[in-house]
Order: sequence, then structure tokens, then C-alpha cells
Amino acid sequence: MRTRRRIVVILTAAAVVVGGGVAATAAGLAPSLGFAGPDTHTTDAAAIAPARTAKPTAGPEPTTKPTRTPTAEPITEPAARREPTTKPTRTPTAQPTPTTKPTRTPTAEPSHQPTAEPAPKPPALLSPGTSSDRVRDLEARLVQVGWLSTSLVDGYYGTGTTAAVTGFQHKRGLPGLGYVDAATWDALQAMTTAPTRDQLYPPTPTPTPEPDGIDPRCTSGRVLCIDKSTSTLRWLVDGKQLSSMSVRFGCSATPTREGTFWVFRKIRDGVSDLYGSRMPFAMYFSGGEAVHYSADFAARGYNGCSHGCVNVRDWDAIAALYDQVQIGDKVVVYWS
Repeated sequence: MRTRRRIVVILTAAAVVVGGGVAATAAGLAPSLGFAGPDTHTTDAAAIAPARTAKPTAGPEPTTKPTRTPTAEPITEPAARREPTTKPTRTPTAQPTPTTKPTRTPTAEPSHQPTAEPAPKPPALLSPGTSSDRVRDLEARLVQVGWLSTSLVDGYYGTGTTAAVTGFQHKRGLPGLGYVDAATWDALQAMTTAPTRDQLYPPTPTPTPEPDGIDPRCTSGRVLCIDKSTSTLRWLVDGKQLSSMSVRFGCSATPTREGTFWVFRKIRDGVSDLYGSRMPFAMYFSGGEAVHYSADFAARGYNGCSHGCVNVRDWDAIAALYDQVQIGDKVVVYWS
């Protein structure tokens, strides 16, 4: 029994020695290994308590935690250097293209040289509107060369005399002045002789008796009575015939209209708008149809025809008639 106690005491002492070393060792390793020795050898309870809590419990090794990549901190730049957010590109509004201004042609500088003055017209020896014996002499000479009717020899320079003088001037290559200058008078004297008294004072023509077959519409008022059956134009005033002349009419494709009309326009030296042909002494009575002188009728006679007008081939007769007919006078075209 005593031996047994001794062994126990020895073992106890050894345990104490061993335990003290172990405790000392544990005390030194505790901070690094995370555990502490027996409570009986711990003098600092506060130091032991953390070691106990840090001691891992038995069990499976903890799974490896995924590496946590730290979130990249945004780089904060100074406000002065921060790039502005991209703004939408602002397309500038298209400026309207200015309208092209017309090229301004500079005004031609006036020439310092004087412009040529038009040649002055020759002075008149006899002019329209005058009345004298010299005018009568002129008219008698115009009768001699076929430019005036004897019925117009009256000493008055009227429209008939003016037309005759103008026609004579054009025929001789002189300026168509309408009045008599020195050149015209010299040319006329060279072609004529001194008029006799009968030429200066021709007898007054006696009106022809009223013909048979005249249309009743021609017996009153002032009438150009045009008979297609006889190709005759008669000029009557209150049923009395003052003059008569041969006429021709339109072709079958362009016939002269028939009926009662009135003169609505007169043009002494007219020109056809459609055909460009001359129409001297034109007296319009229905649209474009007129009584007028025709050079073609004078040259070809009844071998030709008009485009609807009433053609006269006697220049003197139509010139005299033109002076007598007035706007509003009646025109009768008929078959007798």
C-alpha cells in the first residue's frame, strides 16, 4: 500500500513536472497555435479565454473560400480634368442658300461723241389739207399717169390725192412722204404735160341709171351693192348709183359670204394677217373679209380668186370709193 502511494506520488510529481513543461510550452505556443494548456496552470484568465474560443472544433476541414477580387475602385479625376459625357452631335441648321442675284450689267457709259441726227425731211411744196390751183394742177398730172381718178380733181389735197402721191413716190423709188417735195414734183413734171382746162376742170360725172335686177336692200341709204351674178360692185346712195366696178370673189374652198353687212373698219394700206398679201383700200364688212384692191386681180383677171374678200382691180376707182365710204355703211352681197 505504501509502495503504491509512493508510486502515485512519484507519478504525480512527474506529471506535475511534465505538465508544467507542457503548460509552459503550451503557453508559449498558444498565441501561435490558437490553444492553451490546462486551466490549473493558467494564471491569466483573460488570456486563456480568447485561446479557448479560438480553438477549432473537431470536424471536416472548411472548404476553400473563393478568392474575393476586390471591386475596382472608380478612378476619381479632378473635376477640371473630367471628360464631359458625350453629347449628341448637333447638326447645324442648314443655312438657306441665298438666291442668285441677277448679274447687273453695267449701264453703258454714254458716248461722248454726238449721235448722228436723222436726216431732216425735205420741205413740202404741197401738203395734205391745202386747197389751191396748184393742187388742181397736181391732181390733173396724177390723172395723166394713172394714179388718180378725174372725179377727184377738185383742187383740194384730200385723202385720195395723198394716196395717189404716196403710190407715185413708191413706184418711182422716192420716199413715201404723202406730200409733194421738190424731187416728187420734178419727177411728175418730167412724165406729164401741162394740164388743159378740161383736165383741170373735168365735167361732173352723171350718175348711171339704176340697173335692172338690183337687190331691194340696195335702194335706200348708203350701200355697197355687190352682185355675184354679174361680178359687179355698185356704190349707191339713196338708190342712185354713183360708181361701178368689176370685182371677183373667193374660191370654192373660201367663198365670199352672202347677206347684209356693215363696214366696221377701214385700212388704207392694209396687209393680210393670214397670208401676208397687201390689201390697199381695205373696207372690212364680215370678219376678215373686205373689199380691197388686188394686184393679182389686176394681173391675172378671173383666172384667179380670193380667200373670201371682194377684189377690185381698178386702182383709181377703189381709191375714190374708199374716200366716200364711211364706217357703218351697208354692204349687200347677193345673187341676182
